[in-house]
Amino acid sequence: MSFEPTTEPASATPALPGQKGRRALKTAGSFVWFVVTIALTFLGLLAITFFIGRVIPIDPVLAVVGDRATPAVYEAARIEMGLDRPLPVQFLDYVTDVLTGDFGMSVSTGRPVISDLARVFPATLEMATIGILMGIAIGVPMGVVAAARQGSWVDQTIRVFGLLGYSVPAFWLGLVGLAVFYARLRWASGPGRLDIFYDGLVPPVTGLMLVDTLIAGDYDIFWNALDHLILPASVLGFFSLAYIARMTRSFMLDQLSQEFVTTARVKGVPERVVIWRHAFYPIRIQLITVIGLSYAALLEGSVMVETVFSWPGIGNYLTTALLNADMNAVLGATLVIGAVFIFINKISDVLYRVLDPRAR
Repeated sequence: MSFEPTTEPASATPALPGQKGRRALKTAGSFVWFVVTIALTFLGLLAITFFIGRVIPIDPVLAVVGDRATPAVYEAARIEMGLDRPLPVQFLDYVTDVLTGDFGMSVSTGRPVISDLARVFPATLEMATIGILMGIAIGVPMGVVAAARQGSWVDQTIRVFGLLGYSVPAFWLGLVGLAVFYARLRWASGPGRLDIFYDGLVPPVTGLMLVDTLIAGDYDIFWNALDHLILPASVLGFFSLAYIARMTRSFMLDQLSQEFVTTARVKGVPERVVIWRHAFYPIRIQLITVIGLSYAALLEGSVMVETVFSWPGIGNYLTTALLNADMNAVLGATLVIGAVFIFINKISDVLYRVLDPRAR
C-alpha cells in the first residue's frame, strides 16, 4: 500500500488577538491628543488676550464711566468689573466667562460683545471666502504655468505680478479700486454691503448676505450684494493669489525636476499630462496647508480693506472698538480671530493626514 502526501490549503493568517484593540486605542489616543493640543492652544490664546488687555495703555474703567467721573464712582466701577482682584483670579474669571460665551458688554454699541461678533463675523467670512476662491482659481494655474515655462516672459510676468501682491499696501489698492472701478468706470458698487434702500429688507438667517438673499428668493438684492462684494473680495483675492501662485510655482519646480517626470517625458507622455497628473498631483497636499494659511490670513488681515470699503465685518468692528477704547470688544474680536486661525490650521492638518497616508 502506498501513501500519497496530502497538502492542506494554506489558511489565512489569523489576526493577532489584541490587534484591533490596539488600533482602536491608538486612534482614541490620537483623537485625545488632538483635542488636548486644541485646548492648550486656545488656553494660550486666552492668556495672550488677557495679557494684552492688562498692558495696553487704555483704562477700561474710564472707558465705562468717563474721565469726569468722581473717584468714588471710578472705584465702584473698578470693583464691579473685578479689577481689584489678584491677576490669577482675574484670569480665571476671564477664562470662565469666555467658555460660557460671556465676552462682556460693548461700550460702543451697548450690546453684548458676543451678539456683535455674531452679527459682524459672517460679513468678514463671506468676503474672505470669495477672496480665497479667487486666489485658488487664479493663483494655482498661474503658479503651474510659471513653473512649466520657467525663465520665459510668462514666468517673469507672473513673478512680477506676485511681487506686487507682497508689496502693494491693502488700503492703497482698495482706494485705487474705488477710484477707478467705482468713481470713474462705474463697473462696481461703492462702499458698504448693500445699497442703503436695500438695507434691512432681507431677514438674517446665516448672516451671509448672498446665502440669505437666495433663501429669501430676492434676486435683485442678491445681485446688488454680489456687486458690492466683488471689489473688496478682489482686493483680498489679489494678495492671496500672489502667495498661492508663488508657492505653487516653487512646489511645481521641485516636482518637475524629479526623475519620474523625466521618465514620463522620455516615454512620450503628453506634456499636459506630465504637468497636471505627474507633477501637480503630488503637490495638492502641500497646497492644502498653503491655502489654509492664506485663508486664515485673509480672515485676520481684512482690517484695512474693511475700513476702506466701509464693510461691516469684524475688522471694521475691531477698528471702531480700538478708537473708542472698547476693550471688551477688542479682546472679543481678537479672540475670535485667533480661534478661527487655530481651527483652520487644525482642519488643514487633518486634511493633510487624510490625503497623505505617510503623514498618519
